[in-house]
Amino acid sequence: MGNVQSYVVPSLAVCSVYLVYVHIYCSHKLLKTNVLTSDKLPSFWYLYIKYVTRALTRRAGFLHTASTEKCEAGYTVLRCRLETPMLRRFCSAGGYGWDYPDTEYRDIPLCFPEVLCGRLLLMLLTDENFRLSPAGLVRVCQSLKTFQPIDELKKGPFTLQVRVLVYRQIDAGVEVDICLSATSRSGCPVWESVLTLLSKNKLHKASRGLTESERESQPDEPVPKNMKQVELRVPWRNSLQCLRSFPDYSLCRLLSLPARLFGCRLQSAPSLWMLSVCLAEIEKHKGVEVITAPVSITAHYKEPLLVPGKVTIRFWETTRNGGQSSAKGLSFHMQQHGSSTYHVVGQISRS
Repeated sequence: MGNVQSYVVPSLAVCSVYLVYVHIYCSHKLLKTNVLTSDKLPSFWYLYIKYVTRALTRRAGFLHTASTEKCEAGYTVLRCRLETPMLRRFCSAGGYGWDYPDTEYRDIPLCFPEVLCGRLLLMLLTDENFRLSPAGLVRVCQSLKTFQPIDELKKGPFTLQVRVLVYRQIDAGVEVDICLSATSRSGCPVWESVLTLLSKNKLHKASRGLTESERESQPDEPVPKNMKQVELRVPWRNSLQCLRSFPDYSLCRLLSLPARLFGCRLQSAPSLWMLSVCLAEIEKHKGVEVITAPVSITAHYKEPLLVPGKVTIRFWETTRNGGQSSAKGLSFHMQQHGSSTYHVVGQISRS
C-alpha cells in the first residue's frame, strides 16, 4: 500500500504542474498579444477563471476604468479553418437540417460565423481593457452583413476579428457595441456582425415606456396579405443541442443544466438560435435568393424564450421608400404562441 502511494502522489503533483502550465501560464502568455493564430488560443479553463474573477470584482451596470490606456479591447485570429462537424451540428440545431452543408446552391448560414468567433468573444469579455462586468450581459440587438457568399471561408484559411466599437451610458445601465468580422484568404471582407450588449444597473427601476430603439422595432405596421406563418415546437432537447452548437458564456446557463435534467423550465433559448431559426424558415418558404449575399439583417431581441415551448414565426415582404427609389425587403418576428409576447423582431434588406 505504501508503494502505491509513493507512486500516486508524485504522479498527481506532475499532472497538477502540467495542467497549471498548459491551462494558466501558457494562456496568460498568449493573451499578451492581440494577434494570435488558430492553433494557439488560450484555454477555456483559463478564460472561465478570468470570467469568474471579473464577475466577482466588477459591478454590473457601471462603466469601469480600463486597466491600461494603450488600446481598446480587441483580438485578431489568423489562419482559421472551417470545421465541417461544427457546421453540421449548427445546421442541425439551427433549423437547417444536418445535411444542409452538402446541399447544392446553399450558402453557409448567416449566423454560423458568430459561432466561430465564440472563443474570441469570451477573450474580449475577460480582457483587461473591457470596461464592463462580463456577468449579466444581455443581447439587445444585432446587425448582420454579408459582403460576399460566406462559402468563401471554405476556400482556405481566413481571419476572424472581434473588437469594441463604443460604450453608451443609458438609464438602464451601459450598452456596448462589439464588432465581429470574418475576412477571406484574399483579405476581402466576407461577414460582419455588430452586437449590442446591455449591462443592467440593478438599482434602475424599469419604466413602462419604450425606448426609441424599441419603438422603432415594434411590428406595428399593418399585416399584409402575403404574410407567411409557421408554428414550431421547441422541445426540451433543443436546449442541450444549443448548449453545444450555440455557445453562451453565461455561468447561469451552465449552472442550470442539472435543473434542466429534472425538467425545470429554467433555460432560455439563445438569442442567436432564435434568429437562426427565423432565417432558416424564411429560406425554406421564400427561397435562398432572399438571404444571398450581399444582404443586411437587423434583429431586436425582446423577451427570452423558455424551453420547452411553442412559437409562431411570421414574415412578409415590405417596401421602404428612400428618396427617389424604393427598396424591397422582408420583415419577420418570432412570437410566443397564443400570446402577444415577442421574442425577436427583425428586417432583411438587400444591399
